Amino acid sequence: MLTYEHSIAGDTVRVHVPDSPEELDAFTDWVRAASARGPLALDTETTGLDVFREGYRLRTIQLGDSHDAWVIGWERGGHFQRAALQALTMARRLLIHNAAFDWLVLGAHAGIPLEDLAPRTTDTRILASLIDPRQPSEHGIGTRLKALSAHYIDPAAPDTQSGLTRVFNSLGYTKETGWTHIPLDHPTYLLYAGLDVILTARLEPVLRRELARLGVRNALVTYEHELARICAVMQRTGLLVDQDYTVPLADRLAEEADKYRTVAARYGVTKVGSSAQVAEALLGMGERLTERTKGGALSTDKTVLLPLADLDRDWQRIGGREPNPLGDAVLRAKRAKKWGEDYAAGFMTKLDTGGRIHPVISPLAARTGRMSVTDGLHQLPSSDHVVRRAILAEPGHVMISTDFQAIEMRVLAALADVRRMKEGFVNGGDEFDIHMYTARLIKGDAATKRDRKIFKGAGFGKVYGGGVHTISRQTGATETEISQAVAAYDSAFPEIKRAGKRWQRQAFQNRMVFISVTGRRLPLDRDRSYAVTNYACQSAARDVLGQAMIEMERAGLLEYMRLPIHDEILASAPREDAADVAREFERCMSMRLYGVPIVAEAEIGGRSWGSLYGADY
Repeated sequence: MLTYEHSIAGDTVRVHVPDSPEELDAFTDWVRAASARGPLALDTETTGLDVFREGYRLRTIQLGDSHDAWVIGWERGGHFQRAALQALTMARRLLIHNAAFDWLVLGAHAGIPLEDLAPRTTDTRILASLIDPRQPSEHGIGTRLKALSAHYIDPAAPDTQSGLTRVFNSLGYTKETGWTHIPLDHPTYLLYAGLDVILTARLEPVLRRELARLGVRNALVTYEHELARICAVMQRTGLLVDQDYTVPLADRLAEEADKYRTVAARYGVTKVGSSAQVAEALLGMGERLTERTKGGALSTDKTVLLPLADLDRDWQRIGGREPNPLGDAVLRAKRAKKWGEDYAAGFMTKLDTGGRIHPVISPLAARTGRMSVTDGLHQLPSSDHVVRRAILAEPGHVMISTDFQAIEMRVLAALADVRRMKEGFVNGGDEFDIHMYTARLIKGDAATKRDRKIFKGAGFGKVYGGGVHTISRQTGATETEISQAVAAYDSAFPEIKRAGKRWQRQAFQNRMVFISVTGRRLPLDRDRSYAVTNYACQSAARDVLGQAMIEMERAGLLEYMRLPIHDEILASAPREDAADVAREFERCMSMRLYGVPIVAEAEIGGRSWGSLYGADY
């Protein structure tokens, strides 16, 4: 038996590594006794993060409590695997930091389905997120095990990731390749593997006490664990990729990137990624640039170039100016390169043996709790079908997209109790358009589509915190027009401004933390307290979606669910059942929030995701 000792918060802890089948009996005895005392922390060491790729390996399984950890070499097979499986069966309660990852690893490579593990699991990362969702870059603690352990357990808690990276480098490996090639008996590898579960075991009771001190409801903890499990099931299912479409798409996008780089070169820009070159050329063309980067240089990012190219956030023409050909070319060259490399070629490098990709779905990604999806799938413009065309429904299935209708404005009306807005949503019927309703409320029956666009921008400015300059760029209207529209908006819906001020006062009285309608803690930056309206609405909209997802599972729809994308659920359902399934999704996403009807509309497409956006398949 190998045993490694370490000091945590003045205590001596031990990491045990059985070296022979006979030594596994001591491990089994310890698991039986420790499980009777309380929860056991669980972790795995693997060859990387791409759980479903061919050649991926589970290397070790660790179980531990606050003083002892056991590292079992799964790669040693036979008795070691049987002992680990027996231990996981005996463990009544489990503590895991970032549980979804280990659920998926153990399901794919040890045959233990997450449906067995999840009901017994407390995820310490979820607990930490509900205490403080901010990352270190946002002046928060962060949700990484090292940062949390250093804050709550021991300032000298080891950073196992960086420590192992140094070991990898000393052995001639990189951070990426070291996990695959480091010897299974390397002392530092084994010690750090064991320390992670000891730290997790020590972290959980501290976080529980902090949640109780702050008054965070247990129901919110349970809710987040349910959502984590649902998202993990969708990640396990994955997305089927049309390889016959995707391979030539990568080549076509590479050609498109070259085409627009050639256009940019005509204006003196030889590197479309060079902000200095692009800025100099645009200034030479008479454009006025005012935005600057944190380093003080003129900014030429997408938010600057889109208005110059007369494009909105969804790459649709604004109609506010003559498009700048250089701005347009730079945008299209960079987009084609990104789509070709990150999406088309990227999908092909991440396929599992069944031709699927498995994007990571993070249910607690943003400060407000908003979900995110890796591989850029939640960042695609709403008008795009090119990339989405690569994603297929199952054979014999069609794609269904169910999207909340005007969710941001409905949540704003509900939370701020905006009388006339609520009246519109309640009495407006199925075809109600909140933005045209607002335009007519302010401008009369002669309100135009342009008026609608301006007041839509003003409304979203309230929800997202956009200023006059930003709204002007997005709508193509002058700043004077936007200023007048915002003033008229405030006059028509005075409750919004009053609610924002009330929420700011509440946050100031609670040490700059706003408590959402569902009890979520939303820390505010003191110099951006006006963002409270955005945080309140975005968080509530996320929780409306989360509750709908739980209702979907209860209705038996989880097998069809593929991705949550902002306020949309993407699903794959048998063609012959699609209409019934779509109606059920709509039902699950329909509810009332403080008297405001929350409604959703399902659209049935063809075989590809792109068919919902104009693709012909």
